[in-house]
Amino acid sequence: MRTPVTIIGAGLGGLTLARVLHVHGIPATVYEADASPSARAQGGMLDIHDYNGQLALEAAGLMDEFRSIVLEGRQAMRVIDRDGTVVFEEADDGTGGRPEALRGELRRILLESLPAGTVRWGHKVSGTRALGEGRHEVAFADGTTAVTGLLVGADGAWSRVRPLLTTATPEYTGTSCVETYLYEADTRHPAAAKTVGGGSMMAPSPGREIFAHRESGDTLHVYVMLSRPQDWFAASDFTDAAAVTTRIAAEFDGWAPELTSLITDSDTAPVLRSFHALPAELRWDRVPGVTLLGDAAHLQAPNGEGANLAMLDGAELGKALAAHPDDVEAALTEYEQAMFPRSAEVATFEGAELKGIDSEDNTAHGLLNMINKKGQ
Repeated sequence: MRTPVTIIGAGLGGLTLARVLHVHGIPATVYEADASPSARAQGGMLDIHDYNGQLALEAAGLMDEFRSIVLEGRQAMRVIDRDGTVVFEEADDGTGGRPEALRGELRRILLESLPAGTVRWGHKVSGTRALGEGRHEVAFADGTTAVTGLLVGADGAWSRVRPLLTTATPEYTGTSCVETYLYEADTRHPAAAKTVGGGSMMAPSPGREIFAHRESGDTLHVYVMLSRPQDWFAASDFTDAAAVTTRIAAEFDGWAPELTSLITDSDTAPVLRSFHALPAELRWDRVPGVTLLGDAAHLQAPNGEGANLAMLDGAELGKALAAHPDDVEAALTEYEQAMFPRSAEVATFEGAELKGIDSEDNTAHGLLNMINKKGQ
């Protein structure tokens, strides 16, 4: 393949693409806004599914490396009612298809699998423009530019590459998340640690829910979901951790104290994450020399599939380019025709059938009913 591949974004999707291209002897350059691999935290646990994320890792030749970073026992799951009653529990017997690993560790093994210099750190994209005949120019915040015959936007929700293909922009879903961490939980926060257990814990309720995950060691990573307008969150000063924690906890008045302690006993300042999404069936006409993958192409509210889909996008695009080394447009067409329906039709476990967080069925017993129906 003679066309250089330029990838914007060193997330899991962009790095998977770069790795699969490398496996097939196709060079690529990845431009990333972060100054270094350690410039910022990389998020929490990911369950890597055997029907998409693991397929991507197999294409990348990294399954052994992936197995080395899997945290055993983290597929255990329990569902808890707001009064603290456990209504469902499933142990991790090692046979599940969704082993858990830390996002940062997954990114590390992808980075280590690439030739030195593949990722150009500290390159924040300020804009892109078409030059004609499938060529594009990428402008960076430092004033430099790069011209490419094949541009891939793997640059997430607020992609700077997406405007080359569509005018669609992410819209607020109506739900935001406040993240907290409890460290040394088994000794310092024993009630909360016992409630969460060895894997994940879900406590759903209409308009609000608490999700927690045991990460490496005895760290609990907590996600507090609230269905509120963005103005409601903007009214809180997130530099005042105590005030924000008190306000968020008040939304769970009457809940079991071992659940609300996951909010009030945080060892870190609460962090706000607002959820946005692109139209579920977003499509665009084929534009020569450019495409998208992952959140840049099909941003959804968190559902357990985002990272997996991004990695599969990267792997499938890499394989298509390798299969059509002399016809980039054929490769991009093949990739997009498969990617569009795959991202639109993805089925998720995390409450999709309960019709969202605001549904009156979004309760522990509603989730239990859904689990039982799936089992049948």
